[in-house]
Amino acid sequence: MNKKRILTALSLVWVLGLPLRLSAQHANEVTGLIKRILPKQAASFIVEPLPDVAEKDAFEIESRQGKIVLRGNNGVSQASALYYYLTEYCHCQITWNGTQLKLPTTLPAIQGVVHRTTPYEYRYYLNYCTFNYSMSWWDWSRWEKEIDWMALHGINTPLAITGEEYVWYEVYKEMGFTDEDLSAFFCGPAYFAWFWMGNLDGWGGPLPLSWMTSHRDLQKKILQRERALGMKPVLASFTGHVPASFQKYFPKAKLKKTNWTNGFADTWILDSEDPMFAKIGKKFLEAQTRLYGTDHLYSSDTFNENEPPTDDTAYLATLSARIYESMRQADTAATWVMQGWLFYSDRKFWKAPQIKALLDAVPDNHMLLLDLATEIEPVWKRTESFYGKPWIWNMLHNFGGNVSLFGRIETVAQQPALALQDGKHGKLQGIGLTMEAIEQTPVLYELMTQHIWQDSVIDVNNWLNKYIRNRYGSLNANAVAAWQVMKTTVYNGQNIRDGAESIITGRPTFDSATKWTKTRLNYKGEDLLPAWDSMIAAISQCAGSDGFQYDLVDLTRQVLANYAQPLQHQWVTAWKAKDKAAFKKYSTAFLQLISDIDTLLATRKDFLLGKWIADARACGTTAQEKALYEHNARDLITLWGDANSPLHEYSCRQWSGLLNDFYKPRWQQYFALLDSALQKGDTVNQEAFEQRIQQWEWKWVNTQKSFPVTTKGQSVAQAQRLYNKYRKVLKEVYMSSL
Repeated sequence: MNKKRILTALSLVWVLGLPLRLSAQHANEVTGLIKRILPKQAASFIVEPLPDVAEKDAFEIESRQGKIVLRGNNGVSQASALYYYLTEYCHCQITWNGTQLKLPTTLPAIQGVVHRTTPYEYRYYLNYCTFNYSMSWWDWSRWEKEIDWMALHGINTPLAITGEEYVWYEVYKEMGFTDEDLSAFFCGPAYFAWFWMGNLDGWGGPLPLSWMTSHRDLQKKILQRERALGMKPVLASFTGHVPASFQKYFPKAKLKKTNWTNGFADTWILDSEDPMFAKIGKKFLEAQTRLYGTDHLYSSDTFNENEPPTDDTAYLATLSARIYESMRQADTAATWVMQGWLFYSDRKFWKAPQIKALLDAVPDNHMLLLDLATEIEPVWKRTESFYGKPWIWNMLHNFGGNVSLFGRIETVAQQPALALQDGKHGKLQGIGLTMEAIEQTPVLYELMTQHIWQDSVIDVNNWLNKYIRNRYGSLNANAVAAWQVMKTTVYNGQNIRDGAESIITGRPTFDSATKWTKTRLNYKGEDLLPAWDSMIAAISQCAGSDGFQYDLVDLTRQVLANYAQPLQHQWVTAWKAKDKAAFKKYSTAFLQLISDIDTLLATRKDFLLGKWIADARACGTTAQEKALYEHNARDLITLWGDANSPLHEYSCRQWSGLLNDFYKPRWQQYFALLDSALQKGDTVNQEAFEQRIQQWEWKWVNTQKSFPVTTKGQSVAQAQRLYNKYRKVLKEVYMSSL
């Protein structure tokens, strides 16, 4: 770009009324991002504005005097230009689980000007659940890395609900509520997602005021950085959920009880017909705007896994109109962003007339629908594209933070572009990631964000080759072979909704699965073994890659986690046959398998229980707070609720520390019971065992104990050791089952 073109572009910024100061701010923020990511090469990049764009964001890249010029109409576009250059020209990659930034000594030159425009106005990111299953204990340092990741991957519409509890604290205190009133209302910090959605009150609390004030300040930092990059964060709004003490102050208020049915007490909902509904909604948005500003996008999900009291369409339309009105009274430019999860999870209730009534009551240009799990079931196809509302195509992918190799790779590669090309897509205006948890399965997220800057179907084979080269530093033939196997096995997306867990993480039983420990695979266990063979063979060339090491550990973990199922079948068969020697052999092997997986996972920070707990404790300012946060951290990933929680294992994790300290001792106790029964010729009372083990689990949740926060051992060495130990055994086990 010559000097005349630069002056013309800057003049155009002024003529169009675009804020020149803001463009400079974007450039400064992206320059800071580059310095964080590429401190040694930062001086080789020039960041410039690109004002002459149409409705959609765009970026350009070109070479100038030995440097790389990154041009975009905002910070996100400029950061995306950087990532495009890094992935397409330098063969690099930045993911949660492995980064490869070995740039060539001389940066590759660009021939001409590369120009990309996104087909999507909105590139949405996050799910309420992500804020707890992954982000509960994040500080500013971790948030800064994630915002960098968002910008590099083209995200411009992130959900931003950190610090929401402080806004409610201010609102209710102003209304006369006492700290005692609110102590039973605010939940612990690991449960905010379900508190915000009205599913529970108080669980895991009481929430210290120090948490509220610190996360108020954290939210201000998050929003400042996101906006400085050109993002438009989605903030919260009022859904009707109020404290139980509300009736004490407003005895004439029209309240109703509701229950999430997952072992928690009733919560209270203020009826939208009550005049207080609009008043409180307005108060909340005014307070939130004063504290955090606004980009006029507000999330509200009134019936998250809770059915309305009636399916009467007039009622639903009135309710919807009132919710929107409570936003409009505080902000006439308000747009209601609604998760479409209810239309998927409760389709028996939400039939076409009910969905249409709920949506039609709000002006089209003031509502934005998230088709929350489009890769699982595209709700837009059975709702006439949400009856004219703007909507976003999303990949949900992960539930509960479970660790599992799984994904619909072909669906993700094809369907977003096919939806764009479908003449019936209505007002498809965005693409998004709405997973319940992150920091796992990076391939699916790199693939999904590839769509942000293109409108065509992705060829999976070609894309995988690029992914492997960027991730491992070379296009190794064995690595390619491994990924081809994984493409047709773990990532085939067939038969099951989401990733399978291992029976290891389930509460001990003779059965092959439990309610939340779903062990059904979408492939035959033996069919994944060739991928393991190939990854082991790729070690000689790829071992130096951080991403390769993660993938090798994760694939080895998956193969061994799968093996727990036939091994369970062996000890169950032996016990039922009263074969004491065989039972001892296979139950011992089962326990050793757990320990072996734990040792493997200890080599990667991605799989450490210790970091999760240490990060939780670090949020506390007193010993009491640290203990409370550790309790929250332990509970969410094990029982989820109390000792009788029906959600136990929903958020199970295959993590080093958790395997040896929680899952293995449970199985040891179970095997001791079975062995005793076998020796005495007794039967086993499964119900009595579960009652006892629940109390042991609850004691574990309430224990305080530190775990390693740094890795131990070498990933490659451990993977090779376990391959040598188990590969022949696995072949024999799977062959014997044919």
